Amino acid sequence: MQFSEFGIHPDVLRAVSQEGYTTPTPIQQLAIPPVLAGRDLLACAQTGTGKTAAFALPILSHLLTTSGTHGSRKPRVLVLTPTRELAAQIGESFATYGRHTPIASAVVYGGINMNQQVRALARGVDVLVATPGRLLDLMNQGLASLDEVGVFVIDEADRMLDMGFIQDVKRIAKAVPKRRQTLLFSATMPDTIRQLARALLNQPLEVAATPVASTAETVGQRVYFVEKADKRRLLAWLLSTTDLDRVLVFTRTKHGANRVAEHLDKQQIRAAAIHGNKSQGARERALAQFKRGELRVLVATDIAARGIDIDGLGHVVNYDLPNVPESYVHRIGRTGRAGATGEALSFCEAEERPYLRSIERLIRQNVPVVTDHPFASTHAPISEAPVQNNGHRPSGSAPSRQTAEVSRERDLNDRGRTQLGTNRTVRHAPRQGNVASLSARRGTR
Repeated sequence: MQFSEFGIHPDVLRAVSQEGYTTPTPIQQLAIPPVLAGRDLLACAQTGTGKTAAFALPILSHLLTTSGTHGSRKPRVLVLTPTRELAAQIGESFATYGRHTPIASAVVYGGINMNQQVRALARGVDVLVATPGRLLDLMNQGLASLDEVGVFVIDEADRMLDMGFIQDVKRIAKAVPKRRQTLLFSATMPDTIRQLARALLNQPLEVAATPVASTAETVGQRVYFVEKADKRRLLAWLLSTTDLDRVLVFTRTKHGANRVAEHLDKQQIRAAAIHGNKSQGARERALAQFKRGELRVLVATDIAARGIDIDGLGHVVNYDLPNVPESYVHRIGRTGRAGATGEALSFCEAEERPYLRSIERLIRQNVPVVTDHPFASTHAPISEAPVQNNGHRPSGSAPSRQTAEVSRERDLNDRGRTQLGTNRTVRHAPRQGNVASLSARRGTR
């Protein structure tokens, strides 16, 4: 199938072609037709599969072929997203694919002065991309009106849940007209997401590009058993003795991210940390330097990393294993995108062994163990899970899954609280080979 077969407006197709894309990814094949038809949609696809384009292209086409109250230029499309980085990426995607159209878009998020955002809204926009906290601030001051929104998109719904934004999402949904098209996209599909879908969507079609919580076949996975005190030395050793380049490192906490980046700098390895305590300017500078190759390592927390799209990212390191196994899928989905190969390396201390077991149960495979390194743990002995000739540990009885609350590192000036969540026949897309795909670039996720 080609993009030209969907019935997308020619002006949007022209921009897609100029970006060099011809063949849609599986989630785009599944989502674009029902969105064009006006259906509500509940979509599940892992990170890096082209989710943003899956809704941006049909929305732009829809706006060009339907009449609106252009005199007021109030937003006709609202896209809610959990983080500033992701909001910026989505805004860039709408600008890129709408470059040959008169459609105006604006992005609003916290952490910066709102004056420029207020001026953009006053000029009039068709598409508004926003984080929940900043949007509520603008609404409460009478500076943003949603009474003409006809398409409501909730992106990264599972991360909205993790960050505690769901009450804010529900509050915003009440300000949007009931007669609307609602699209909900999520990388995972827990029951809480389905509960939210039942509350906000009207007879939605449910689609899934890949099995929930699956990992890309293009990503090689390995785990290193290591003492907690040796993790920084192991990371520095790997960076010094291998050809790891452009490495995205995940830590569980903001302070941990700072400590890792500082340690690498002392080892003459250029690194920077991004997280919710960093200013927006500092985060943008670090990300730009990393993309240009001026930084070899970018250290991030899960929340800060949402919205990061980096072409050719070869390696992800789980410095701390996530205590929520779905986060592991999000993390390693940053590499191996659009048919490229990548590697995911995980450091596992003794206390994190239950997290590893939970991850392996979720992804339904054993992660190969690397024993040939100078910091092998004595408290998490390999004999507990011996390595076979194929490099995989045999499956066996695993300890019960440890439940731990997600550390809620929320963006500055954004806020929120508790719960989320359709149950219908799921359409799965076939796996696709190496084709020219509209996916990981420019925030197409």
